[in-house]
Amino acid sequence: MSAILGHSHPEIVEVARHYVGELDHLYSSILSRPVVDLAALIAKVSPGQLDRVLLVSTGGESNEAALRMAKLVTGRHEVVALSRSWHGVTGGAAANTYSSSRKGYGPAQPGALVLPAPDTYRSRFIDDRGVYDWQDELEFGFELIDRQSSGALAACIVEPILSSGGVLEPPEGYMAALAKMCAARDMQLIFDEAQTGLGRTGTLFACERDGVVPQYLTLSKTLGAGLPLAAMLTTPEIEDVAAERGYLFYTTHASDPLPAAVGLKVIEVILRDRFTERAAALGKRLKDGLVTLQQRYDCVGDVRGRGLLLGLDLVKDRRSKTPDPETAQRVARECLALGMMTSVVRGGFGIFRIAPPLTIEPHEIDLGLEIFDKALARAV
Repeated sequence: MSAILGHSHPEIVEVARHYVGELDHLYSSILSRPVVDLAALIAKVSPGQLDRVLLVSTGGESNEAALRMAKLVTGRHEVVALSRSWHGVTGGAAANTYSSSRKGYGPAQPGALVLPAPDTYRSRFIDDRGVYDWQDELEFGFELIDRQSSGALAACIVEPILSSGGVLEPPEGYMAALAKMCAARDMQLIFDEAQTGLGRTGTLFACERDGVVPQYLTLSKTLGAGLPLAAMLTTPEIEDVAAERGYLFYTTHASDPLPAAVGLKVIEVILRDRFTERAAALGKRLKDGLVTLQQRYDCVGDVRGRGLLLGLDLVKDRRSKTPDPETAQRVARECLALGMMTSVVRGGFGIFRIAPPLTIEPHEIDLGLEIFDKALARAV
């Protein structure tokens, strides 16, 4: 997921070696040339007017930074997230993460409210004809939010594709409707593009498909190509208000030059080598191959996702759509025995999350599909 350019990309290795020998770390308030250049490039390629950039180390940090700023700027504290979301394990991010266990850690931050995740495969708002009324689901969710809210709605944080939640891709129109409902409540919208940003889904940012620009956008995994680097983007208007009110988000490795230099090279390579278009084309090849497996094996209930971020959903039977995590684990073990490591998402589902590097070659995709085919045959 993070090694978007594969392991040991020669240009990334060269940059990392250079900055280990020249300047790897600085006091966080001291800005170096790589930090300034990376922030400027991110601002240039990002959608809308997301021209103010804070560089930190992890996706959890970038989400914390956005949530903290939204609360300060609005003067409110309630945050809405989707029920299968993953935003991190630190305080604010964990309070708004629902795809992993919340048990045993005591109370979450006050004001954490939840919307039903848009699930085109298993939603309770899919009727007997198989039609998914996501508009009704979204309106119902906000009706519950309005009843729960104490009048302090500050922000809504969502992933354009819920990767860790099972590769749930909201229908076209969903994000625009969500943004409209947030605006009606004077809530600020945060897009967490840690796993979808920088070309993986076939556009540079996944939100571009929906034509929606949030007030904040966060990046991490793909930005560092395996090194710890993340970013929080917002508008000049929001950042100016935050600065006036004394916004503070400070970590030891914020604005470090070495990861910034790597991030600069990552974006340069993705743009230069047209990896966004490559992800779209190779994603189609991969998805077509997975659909062929779906036609061959009854346990494959659904294939979904976009670009090189796809999900393979295993079920006990297609009519009930009952998840089959046991079969998924058997398939995963067979894949490993055949030489391929896979990822089954947590949460009691049998969903494989497939996110190869954008440098993957067509023959490697074909090999991966062949291994899945053999593993399914052995496991079922």
